[in-house]
Amino acid sequence: MKKLLLVMLVASVGFTQACQSNVNASEDKNEDETVVINKSSKTNGKATITLTKEEFKKKVMNYEVNKEWKFEGDLPCIVDFYADWCGPCKIASPILEEIAQEYKGKINVYKVDTQKDPELASVFGVRGIPAFLYCPKEGDPRMSSGIGRTKEETKEMFRKAIEDILLNNN
Repeated sequence: MKKLLLVMLVASVGFTQACQSNVNASEDKNEDETVVINKSSKTNGKATITLTKEEFKKKVMNYEVNKEWKFEGDLPCIVDFYADWCGPCKIASPILEEIAQEYKGKINVYKVDTQKDPELASVFGVRGIPAFLYCPKEGDPRMSSGIGRTKEETKEMFRKAIEDILLNNN
């Protein structure tokens, strides 16, 4: 019985910490697995846009040139730092898709896969995912992490941040 309880405790701690581990970790990846890297922005008919490092530097911030924050985009944006293996990231993804549709033409919603572009996560100090970088056209960006307890709470969290940070509708 004690062994069973110990196994359950270890498993539950591991599960709750899964998305808080180092975003560069790839213990679960098979070394023989072939990974396809995005060569350009992928939309696949979606309103959210997956960015590579090079696209990030053109559409959000060129951190290799600018040491201070300088937004490069045309519209304010949210950058979702995620990984395919992260449960909360999978929950946030369709919500962000809805948000991107709702605010189409007002903001952009970008996604950065921390497994494929770990340098971007490192530059912005991302330690746990999902993490969200809110980039207004003017002023400094703000970072948040995690999602709400429900889909509605999460959607409201995004709407509030968009209105307060990106669109300055305090």
